Amino acid sequence: MLIAGRYRLLDLVGRGGMGRVWRARDEMLHREVAVKEIVPPSWLADHERAELRSRTMREARAAARLNHPAVVRLYDVVAVEGSPWIVMEYVPSRTLQDVVDSEGPLEPARAARIGLAVLDALQAAHTAGVLHRDIKPQNVLVAHDGRVMLTDFGLATFDGGDGAMTRPGMVFGSPQYVAPERAAEGVSTVAADLWSLGATLHAAVEGQSPYARSTAMATLSALAAGPPDPAPHAGALAPVLDGLLRRDPRERLDHDTARRLLRTAATGRADPLSATDRPSADRPAPGLVGQPATADDPDDQDPTVPLPDPAVPAAAGDASPTPAPDRATAGRTARRVAVVAVALLVAVVAGVGTALTLVGDKPSDPTGWSSPPPNRPPNGGPFGPGPPPNGRNVPPPPFACVRPDVVGSPVRAGTPTSGEELRPPPGWVWHADTAGFRVSVPATWLTSRDGTVACFQDPATGRAFSVAEGGAVDPLELLRTARATAAGAGALPGYDEIRLAARDGGAEWELRWQTPHGSWLHARQQVLGTDRWTLGWITRDEDWAGAAADWELVRKSFRPPR
Repeated sequence: MLIAGRYRLLDLVGRGGMGRVWRARDEMLHREVAVKEIVPPSWLADHERAELRSRTMREARAAARLNHPAVVRLYDVVAVEGSPWIVMEYVPSRTLQDVVDSEGPLEPARAARIGLAVLDALQAAHTAGVLHRDIKPQNVLVAHDGRVMLTDFGLATFDGGDGAMTRPGMVFGSPQYVAPERAAEGVSTVAADLWSLGATLHAAVEGQSPYARSTAMATLSALAAGPPDPAPHAGALAPVLDGLLRRDPRERLDHDTARRLLRTAATGRADPLSATDRPSADRPAPGLVGQPATADDPDDQDPTVPLPDPAVPAAAGDASPTPAPDRATAGRTARRVAVVAVALLVAVVAGVGTALTLVGDKPSDPTGWSSPPPNRPPNGGPFGPGPPPNGRNVPPPPFACVRPDVVGSPVRAGTPTSGEELRPPPGWVWHADTAGFRVSVPATWLTSRDGTVACFQDPATGRAFSVAEGGAVDPLELLRTARATAAGAGALPGYDEIRLAARDGGAEWELRWQTPHGSWLHARQQVLGTDRWTLGWITRDEDWAGAAADWELVRKSFRPPR
């Protein structure tokens, strides 16, 4: 196929939920190029398709501003049947994520050398007024010729003329690599990009990000509540990680100090302060970013529904400038984040191979699927009696607390709060959770944690109830983005939407989908309007009606922290 009378498509090297990437030949200049094509799914409305086209053009405009050897170059944008196709430099390569997956965590010196190249690309972008906003191992290319390059500017924002296309409450980026202030407040800054670089380097030496959890919700809960995971293998890179992953952006390393520490880690020799590093009357002591925060454009009220992240993979042996998904080996990725963002604190907006947010990285072996515990109950968990067919390369569960087996410890009977009027039926107990909430559940149920999400499950029926801490995102928008992300990630096969609507100041999403076993699950995600806590309820589809009374009692008994 020849497009624009010039670019002949040769091989499909990447595919995702929203687009494809081709290796192509420029017949005019006789060189290989990478061509990114938009392929909107059939379920998108016209205004959503227009949004996707706009985001593709944003990527092109951001990349066109940059001319740096560590940034994948943009050559052209052509229109094909009304949709823009991006023509870029073709880089035979692997992503940093591919390298870690195939070779294991990197030695600190090698990670530091990669970090230096990415930092150079970032500083070039920041100098040009471009914030990348999606730095992660999948967007760092390690070329076959030794170059390290930063790619995928689909979430970038820049000064002048083209807004961030953000709505209040929306945050862009993959949850494991989003800075805390961006997750909490939607703030995009140079400092936030540098935090994401730190998280990427942490993943390079430890095999996973500093906030890797089993679901995006659990990741974001951990990001909001606690420090990053330790990095016992960081070695000489430890001062860089400590400086870049500071929660307060004002205490984070700036470009120059980060570069000096990375050089020390890469070479083993201390790099003395340069003239530009030394303090002066108009320059503070090195080490802190100290840049004013600029929030994502609060005035952009574009009403489109966010779209899913394509997570376009790369072909074996070669990589296009589009990130590949995780293909991690078992054991090293037991806690890697799942695909679907039932987002706490955030929302999702997507483009093609570049665009998105809060979509975690798809593992090939979701937690628990290949190693069921020996004490499996007779009926198993909601996913059925054992691992799915073939046990590998299947979508992860879309929500926290969805497991192939019922696990946990018995709930402990507590006491109701003073003045509590609800009286649970016989056999039910009050549970006082470490997160501060109280809820009444049957005494025979088991309780566990999925990251920071509290899970409750019935060993006999597999009925599951989850509680996730609240955030500031609009409830209906939060659930819409969860739906869009799940659809794009392939985590809800046979998706049947029953309800997605505002309710009582919050919102509710009820749905059915087919598991890898072939059975059907039925679920509800309800965001409470008063405090934004999210309650989840999941059963086998055939048990939905029979479980309704339990759900009503559990829901009515939920008491958030005072």
